[in-house]
Amino acid sequence: MPAYAIFQIKIINDDKYKEYVNQVTPIVEKFNGEYLIRGGKSEVILGKWEYPRTVMVKFPSYQRAIDWYNSDEYKPIKKIREDNSKGNCVIVEGF
Repeated sequence: MPAYAIFQIKIINDDKYKEYVNQVTPIVEKFNGEYLIRGGKSEVILGKWEYPRTVMVKFPSYQRAIDWYNSDEYKPIKKIREDNSKGNCVIVEGF
């Protein structure tokens, strides 16, 4: 069953965040991830959606998503994201 990593992000430093985007893509692909949403127009319909950017990555399984997020390859790239944006992330299993 596939799993999805869903991020809400507010970018603080555009230049450094672009560096993150360029470096994270091949690592996501290495773990068989596929970007389904990467920003774009949105409107909050219900509740609070604290950050303006939404990213959703589909992985072939929950374990593969967890392995990607905790991987040695992603760790230094994750630090770039954490230092240059605020946000939330959830990994959820689904159809």
